[in-house]
Amino acid sequence: MTDEQIVQGCIENNALAQKHLYDKFSRKMMGVCMRYCDNTEEAEDVLQNGFVTVFQKMELFKGTGSLEGWVRKVIVNTALTNIRKNKKLKLNIELDSVEYMLPASNHLNDSYEVKDLMKIIQTLPTGFKTVFNLYAIEGYSHKEIGDMLGISEGTSKSQYSRAKTYLQKLIPNTRG
Repeated sequence: MTDEQIVQGCIENNALAQKHLYDKFSRKMMGVCMRYCDNTEEAEDVLQNGFVTVFQKMELFKGTGSLEGWVRKVIVNTALTNIRKNKKLKLNIELDSVEYMLPASNHLNDSYEVKDLMKIIQTLPTGFKTVFNLYAIEGYSHKEIGDMLGISEGTSKSQYSRAKTYLQKLIPNTRG
């Protein structure tokens, strides 16, 4: 099925088209969910809720960008809604109040794999992780992040800076 056929089928509530869409993007979108969630079960819930929203709102996809990009945006927004709903977005966390101990035997080197870096990013406090993902990975501006999260642009910048500092402490030999 082409993307156009999938979109039209989803608009018509065609189960086969919905399955094609899910099969095509669920793996990548699970990776997106894992960046915003604390564990696999929470990420699976966000993924499920996100695809429900995708199916319900498919008529809003205008085809001006990629279907994958639109699905990703819906999934990110679902993850942000989950964070707000669970009141886990603790912005303005001071670095001194964050405790993280990396075992001495677990030295990281230049051969990081993406999965290792994602595990490290996942250890960030929720506020740091959310802003870091939105800015560094999703490419949103601090103004957009502020609008999405109901915080000021300055708070977004501060949280991003603190997240980078936090990550630099966890990953030896990194440059900001």
